[in-house]
Amino acid sequence: MVRGRLLLLCLGLGFGLTLFSQKIVYSEPDKDDTQRMDFEIVGKINGKFLIYKKPRSNKHIISVLDNDMLETGKSELDFLPDNDRIINIEFFPYSDFAYMIYQYQKKNVVFCSAVRVDGNGARMGEVMLLDTTHIGFAASNKIYTVQSSEDKSKLIVFKINSRNKRLYLMTTFLYNDKLELLKKSRLTIPMEDRHESLNEFFLDNDGDLVFSRLYRNSGENISRASFIIKYAQADTLHVNPLNIERTWLDEVHVKVDNFNKRYFLTSFYYPQRKGNIEGFYFYIWDKALGKPAVQDTVTLGEELRREAKTTGSNNKMAFNDYFIRNVIIRRDGGFIIGSESFYTSSRFNNWNRWDYLYRYPFLNPVNSYYYSPYYSSYLWTTRWASGQSVRYHADNIAVLAFDRNGNLEWNTVMGKEQYDDNSDNLLSYQVMNTGGELHFLFNQQEKRNNLLNDYSISPQGELTRNPTLKNLDKGHEFMPKYAKQVSARQMIVPCIYRNYICFAKIEYN
Repeated sequence: MVRGRLLLLCLGLGFGLTLFSQKIVYSEPDKDDTQRMDFEIVGKINGKFLIYKKPRSNKHIISVLDNDMLETGKSELDFLPDNDRIINIEFFPYSDFAYMIYQYQKKNVVFCSAVRVDGNGARMGEVMLLDTTHIGFAASNKIYTVQSSEDKSKLIVFKINSRNKRLYLMTTFLYNDKLELLKKSRLTIPMEDRHESLNEFFLDNDGDLVFSRLYRNSGENISRASFIIKYAQADTLHVNPLNIERTWLDEVHVKVDNFNKRYFLTSFYYPQRKGNIEGFYFYIWDKALGKPAVQDTVTLGEELRREAKTTGSNNKMAFNDYFIRNVIIRRDGGFIIGSESFYTSSRFNNWNRWDYLYRYPFLNPVNSYYYSPYYSSYLWTTRWASGQSVRYHADNIAVLAFDRNGNLEWNTVMGKEQYDDNSDNLLSYQVMNTGGELHFLFNQQEKRNNLLNDYSISPQGELTRNPTLKNLDKGHEFMPKYAKQVSARQMIVPCIYRNYICFAKIEYN
């Protein structure tokens, strides 16, 4: 196998005399990097790419790759406790180091600790203990949730005690970028009904924490919701009920607009319980005014429905299998929403968003005492088969742009048809934001081969299909939905190569 295999494609885009090029470089898979390995793309530190790996040997390793994707070092995280249960590990990268925040259980105590790692994956300084929690059971999921602000100036660690189902107890620890404690708070969150849940926590650059509280009765649409703000130095919550009378919501997504000092909340909505998706619900909170600037619905037009519908659906049902995947905020206060058609099928039944047949994508308390408000931008990302005979489908992508007041500016649909049995690892897409345009990367099957497609959208909504990248002739199958943008024009994408995991660097020049 040739080290540092290189694929160079020059893609001419119709933007004057600009020549657009893409460079793809692959790493070599290690003998321990099997498909069942846990991994996380840490980021780009001091010009090197760091990948966290947990192979079947149960060792915790950071692999260091240079600009040619050659492994220049490997650091074993030997400071992690050997005999205690590691619950969760997360990384928060900066330009010259990354914070590694991890949780582990020792007897009946869960520890939350942090350490710095450098560009070689080595520990910098001592391990910092952030908090401990006494529990009387084996934790089945992480107890602490960590969020970073967009400018990386703030980090918040919090836990939610849900022993009292009517009154959750929330403890927050707000830190600066040196992990110096700025504020510790203990707050209560009234939960009026057992069907209420908390969803999507985000931290803004001022250190304010925002999230939503939702009421969904037995897996039905959301019929009641609130938008909640925990200001950085406050010990109380600012609760803002949403006006959704005679409107039912689906998944609720929250996004912080740091530049314009606004919070953005959106969801697909239904005009009736368990009806067809009608359009988008928007709620925009203005921090300066201290009140909603926009609270409205936008109906999806017939022409868009005709383009977006998949085989077997009619116009009214066109968006019933769609899920919001991306919310991108523009500096002018406008926003772009990307959504994708996703569903499953099996011998016995078809999945739909009403019964959540295989895995429930929304949030529930995960144990008797502590609530984990974990959210993933992709549903059901297990990285390997669940043991059931299931076919996963990921079809068309619909992208819509709105101005700062929620008025539609343009929309486009990327047609695709993806499916795979027992795993969705190779399905769906990832967005690469190069500043001047958005690139949507996804696999398409052509002549029994998966080919990596690249569609780009300009700020005016002009869609360009760039020449297809032929990767399977080198034996690589991309997993774009697990990819991570690590710089302004670089993305690291996991790949499957001969039943091993390796990584590709895609660079836009």
